[in-house]
Amino acid sequence: MKTQLTHVIYTDIGGREVNEDSVGVFEKEDKHCYVLCDGLGGHGMGDVASSMTVSIFKDIFEKSDGMVDFLGKAFMASQEILMAEQTAHNARQKMKTTSVVLATDAKKAYIGHIGDSRLYIFAGNQVKKRTLDHSIPQMLVLSHELKESQIRNHPDRNTLLRVLGVEWDKPMYELMSPIPLRKCQAFLLCSDGFWELIDESDMCAMLKKASSVGEWMDMMTMQVKMNGMGYNMDNNSAIAIWNQ
Repeated sequence: MKTQLTHVIYTDIGGREVNEDSVGVFEKEDKHCYVLCDGLGGHGMGDVASSMTVSIFKDIFEKSDGMVDFLGKAFMASQEILMAEQTAHNARQKMKTTSVVLATDAKKAYIGHIGDSRLYIFAGNQVKKRTLDHSIPQMLVLSHELKESQIRNHPDRNTLLRVLGVEWDKPMYELMSPIPLRKCQAFLLCSDGFWELIDESDMCAMLKKASSVGEWMDMMTMQVKMNGMGYNMDNNSAIAIWNQ
C-alpha cells in the first residue's frame, strides 16, 4: 500500500531579536526531505549557519538518486562548507548549528541528527523512538545519573557536545538505522525551544485527538506558547508529518 505524507511547518521568533532556527521541506518524485536547524546564538551568526545548512541539504537532496548515502554526504558537506565559511569570514568562533533531518523514499525513513534538535517517531499515538540529544544532561541520562524527566530543567541543558561548525577529528553526526515507513504513524522534528515547553505525553494526547496534521500542530504550538508565557522564549520551530 502506498503511503501519503502530509506536513506542516512552524517557526516562531519567541522573545529573541533574531530567529536562528531554519526549516525546509523538499520533494521529488516519491522522495521527501525534512530539515530543521537551530543556530547557536551564543556564538553569533547562528541564523547564517542554520539557513546555510538547510540550503546544503536541499542541494544534495535534489542531486541524489537514492536516500541510502544522502544523509552522510549532506552532513559532511554542511560541516566542510561551514568550516570554510568561518575561515573566509574570520569567524572561527561563530556559525554553528544543530541539525535534524528526515528523508523518506517509498518504503523507508532515514534519520540523522547532531545537537539537541529532536525527531520523534510516533506509532499507535505513542512515542516509539526519538533522537538522543548530544548534550550533557542526555549523557547523564544514558549513564543513569539523571532521569529523562530532568533534562528540560537541567542547568547544563544548553551545553552541547556535538554541533556543525566545530572542528571534528571524526564525523560527529548520528544516523539511525532505516525504519520501514509503514511502521510510522507520524514524525515531529523540533528545536529545543519547542520540545522544552511541551511534554511527550501532551504530544501523544494531541496526536490522538487531532483530525489532521495541521490541527495537531496547532494544538502543540498553543501549548508551547502557553507554557512559555512570561519567559524570554527561545526561537521555537517544528515540522509535523503524518503518514497516511
